[in-house]
Amino acid sequence: MFNETNSVAIEGINGKIIKTEADVSDGLPGFSMVGYLSSEVREARERVWISLKNAGFKIPPKKITINLSPADIRKDGTSYDLSIAVAVLAAIGILSDKYLKDSVIIGELSLDGRVKPVTGILSMVYTAYDKGFKYVIVPEGNKNEAMVVNGINIIPISEIADLPVILLYPDEYVIKNQSPVISFEDNSPIPDFSDVRGQSISKRAIETAVSGMHNILMIGPPGSGKSMLAKRIPGIMPIPDFDEKMEISKIYSVSGLLSDENPIIKRRPFRSPHHTVTQTALVGGGRYPKPGEITLANGGVLFLDEFPEFARQTIEVLRQPMEDGVINVSRVGGSYRYPARFQLVAAMNPCPCGFFPDRRKCTCPDRVVKRYLSKISQPILDRIDICTETTSLEYSEININNTNKNETTEEIRKRVIKTHKIQSERYKDEEFKFNAHLTPNKIKKYCKLSPDAEDLIKNVFESDTISSRAYHRILRVSRTLADMEEADIIDEKHVAEAISYRNNDKNLWR
Repeated sequence: MFNETNSVAIEGINGKIIKTEADVSDGLPGFSMVGYLSSEVREARERVWISLKNAGFKIPPKKITINLSPADIRKDGTSYDLSIAVAVLAAIGILSDKYLKDSVIIGELSLDGRVKPVTGILSMVYTAYDKGFKYVIVPEGNKNEAMVVNGINIIPISEIADLPVILLYPDEYVIKNQSPVISFEDNSPIPDFSDVRGQSISKRAIETAVSGMHNILMIGPPGSGKSMLAKRIPGIMPIPDFDEKMEISKIYSVSGLLSDENPIIKRRPFRSPHHTVTQTALVGGGRYPKPGEITLANGGVLFLDEFPEFARQTIEVLRQPMEDGVINVSRVGGSYRYPARFQLVAAMNPCPCGFFPDRRKCTCPDRVVKRYLSKISQPILDRIDICTETTSLEYSEININNTNKNETTEEIRKRVIKTHKIQSERYKDEEFKFNAHLTPNKIKKYCKLSPDAEDLIKNVFESDTISSRAYHRILRVSRTLADMEEADIIDEKHVAEAISYRNNDKNLWR
């Protein structure tokens, strides 16, 4: 007797349909499993066997063989338990197999027959929808996350004993009106830029960076507001559209960071790993690859505070994903591709004590300052479009009785959205959306300079030590500054401001 069911394996953040084949035949009683299985999947043999027994199903003493196909894909996790159990029961004849070809079955089994939630359910359900399946049977604890995907029938299950009636009349157990259950709006409060005193130059630099999705480095003494500014950046970024929310949520789903109470990411992520983070935790990977911090920041902000305190090699692994927007992780078990289109926001002190070059306060010897700054290599600096300095605040700026009103996050965000719309219209036929992602060929097409602007950047390139990469990044920032003023042609003032954002780092690393 033979039967099969469908489940899903996760590769990166996407899914692949797995066929669970069950053969029940005469011979020495046993329960064997094949198909390139991890230890968690191999252990399903005991979980499924005991769960079926405790749920009241009578399994005859037969030779049971399970194959998870295709065999060249490694199967990890516990989400195959329910699919294996259904395949066995259908092969024996206890369950109806009428709707099995149209269904994907996902869930972990406990020993008493309960169906437990699993991670990655959003990617799994989306894969089932994309492959044209009609039903997805998911654990009750994952139903809200599963309902994010429209166009496929979601059937929640809490006990394996419910399977016989569900598979006979699946339409009776489909969740009705699933779309309105999920709210895609996030009205929770966010930190506001109006709280930040002073730092007008840095605020301008941040608005420019977000308007074109450029990487930015903030340098300044302790307590000048670098972290405070960084934490407010997601608030001025446009709310992600549905497709962006889905992609971000799939990343968090496979990472096990979604819950049934919060089944979708509604706001752009802000990730701030500690400077002791390892290379693997930052870029992803591991023995069983998982997304790293740069992937969890996809579509949002990766904030690296105390930038030079990170291990130099940890910083260097950011080079390729900062350029390509993806990270490729290769392991013996296969290759995985994770999205990593993040905006890097880094903050640092100019020296260990934080007050260089103010020699009235800074006590660091020159060699110590040089060694501290050398942790940030020139190739990394070349990949950062904007560098801005924060300054120590005057008493008049932080005085609690100061009545001067600062711009709010909402006011800045309106301008950012306006600039993003200009770029969206310009790049509607391209694979990218923002000025920061312009390639050299596209720069030639979209960055038209006035004669004065052309002369200025030519003189800087010929007289300074900027690399060709830095030259292209100056043009990208100039394009953003022109867009902020709704100008088609990049003028001299736009290039001059963009160059000023490159000079700040030269003052320290020269």
